Amino acid sequence: MKKTLIALATASALSLSLAATPAFAAKKVLLKLPVWFGTHLTGLGSTPAWLAEHVNEASDGSVKIKIYEPGKLIPPKEILESVSKGQVNAGWTTPGYNTGLLGQKGAIFSAVPFGPDAPEFLAWVYYGDGRKLWQEVYDQAGYNVHSIPCSIIAPETSGWFSKPIDKPEDLNGLRMRFFGLGALVMEKLGVSTSLLPSAEIFPALEKGAIDATEFSMPAIDKLLGFHKILKYNYFPGWHQPATMFDLIINKDTWKGMSKSQQAVVEMGCKAAMLDGLALGEAIQFPEIKANAERGVEARYWSDDMLNTFRSKWNEVVAEESAKDPEFKRIYDNLEAFRADYAEWNKLGFLPRPGTVKVAD
Repeated sequence: MKKTLIALATASALSLSLAATPAFAAKKVLLKLPVWFGTHLTGLGSTPAWLAEHVNEASDGSVKIKIYEPGKLIPPKEILESVSKGQVNAGWTTPGYNTGLLGQKGAIFSAVPFGPDAPEFLAWVYYGDGRKLWQEVYDQAGYNVHSIPCSIIAPETSGWFSKPIDKPEDLNGLRMRFFGLGALVMEKLGVSTSLLPSAEIFPALEKGAIDATEFSMPAIDKLLGFHKILKYNYFPGWHQPATMFDLIINKDTWKGMSKSQQAVVEMGCKAAMLDGLALGEAIQFPEIKANAERGVEARYWSDDMLNTFRSKWNEVVAEESAKDPEFKRIYDNLEAFRADYAEWNKLGFLPRPGTVKVAD
């Protein structure tokens, strides 16, 4: 009897020990992650690689993220549909590249012309209605994905040109690579826009297929070599004061993950937000200085040009809101949040040196 009790106690203790071990607590998950941007693009494509490294380590192998460079597993343009169908179980993208599938309302969750900067954007997404509305865009479009906001970068430059742009008429007739909702503004000013992937921009400039481009921040643009061809770089990034990206996971895969596995990924993405923002803010000045040495002239848009861009943006908002009630609902929600935030922003922060006041 005594031997039996000892055997039962030993078996029970072993069972409890195994149950408490992470390897037995949940089945290991491999997230195969095709990314939209090459991981060599420091401050942009490097973030999912950072996420993979830290999630793999923090989960002690319970969750493994394996990165696939653009086109190595699937083409970037197929990421959303492939994740939704379960052909791959995860993807790294941003809604602004999927407006053909989500509508222009999706682009609100990437970047908003004259919209929130990074702290305000994060406040709306995490503590306003932003994240809920973001997920609803995917759900209402019929995509079987769980979206996790997973990186943010601060302002981009607003364009590289071969000649000065002093007045709106100077833009008329240009062929320009341009992203997101800002492209709709540029089209109102006579610009023919296209959304070329990063690897195709420089060849298009070389061949004369496009006349100008925007892509990202100075340290990222440098990696694409725009300074070799175009010598006028304009600031500020009115079209992208801040830009967000998301990790999308097939909903069936997400539901099959344990609570602890889900928590590791969610926390990993919040950490990636911080790292991506801090890195982006830290590496810009040396490249601005280097561009000057390369003969690039950094220019700040005049008040007249910024007011023109804002006026055309207001037209875009009115038109998109009339076409799509969901665009209006999301944009109005953001603007209501911003109206409240403006009181805090006005009282809480010092004005930045060189800030240009733009008329409403």
